[in-house]
Amino acid sequence: MPAPFPARVDALGFIGLGVMGEPMCANLARRCGLPVHAYDLAPAPLARLGEAGVHAAASVEAVGEAADIVFLCLANPEQTEHVAAALARARQAGARPGVLVDTGTTGVRAARELAARLAEAGILYVDAPVARMREAARDGTLSIMVGGSAEAYAGLAPYLRCMGSDLTHCGGTGAGQAAKVLNNMVLIQTVHALAEALAIGRGLGLDGRVLFEALGLGSADSKALRMQGLGHLVPGDFPRGAFSSAYARKDLGLALDAAAMAGVDPAGARTTASLLDAACVAGYRDDYYPVFIKLIERANQ
Repeated sequence: MPAPFPARVDALGFIGLGVMGEPMCANLARRCGLPVHAYDLAPAPLARLGEAGVHAAASVEAVGEAADIVFLCLANPEQTEHVAAALARARQAGARPGVLVDTGTTGVRAARELAARLAEAGILYVDAPVARMREAARDGTLSIMVGGSAEAYAGLAPYLRCMGSDLTHCGGTGAGQAAKVLNNMVLIQTVHALAEALAIGRGLGLDGRVLFEALGLGSADSKALRMQGLGHLVPGDFPRGAFSSAYARKDLGLALDAAAMAGVDPAGARTTASLLDAACVAGYRDDYYPVFIKLIERANQ
């Protein structure tokens, strides 16, 4: 039985202040009207967030002692499970957190397992992974996909709107994670298709920008064509610090696991996952994931 949504919320917490988490926490603190207590292993984002009025906590447990609702924005399921376990122990020792909101990409299986374990500690787990780029995190215009009860969604929506402009209540526990990993699966496969089209076009003597602009005027147009295609594949710009090949492979792995849970064989996603594996082995692990075009073009030389 899931824990109830708290009748009163006096303070919020935020753990995980990376590329996405830091601006999300800043927007939450500026807009929510409540104290926000935050923690990260790195001191620099905590120092910067002090200018937004965020209170720096000394530990995960200290956030749990100060906050009724704690938002997590962590890099992988393992980190999320580790922090969730620490908050569960803190709750059982008398700390405050009644709700844990997971804004990272954790996956359907982990979300359902976390919800069951946290319920035993009296904590309500809600999955609310975010989509769009770091600019949207800074602007507070993220898309947020929520999995949880209608009551939990209604209670959290005012705080989620501090960080996102588009909220979707996808269904029960794990539904937000399902929507997020499938979003990323479709996006990454689309970029794979664009990379192949660009390699073929160049092989036929077409200018890449001309090709993609022509595609954009037809039914092949998409946000991926305009952002990842024209913005990164055509100029060959694959910066580190963006959504890396390793992160893309992690998310595709979560989508493949979701497919297995659903009894579906996602052949296209498996092919793209293999390409990302090869990109990581080739030394592009930390580069922006459209870098896999280098492997496609190299294979055709």
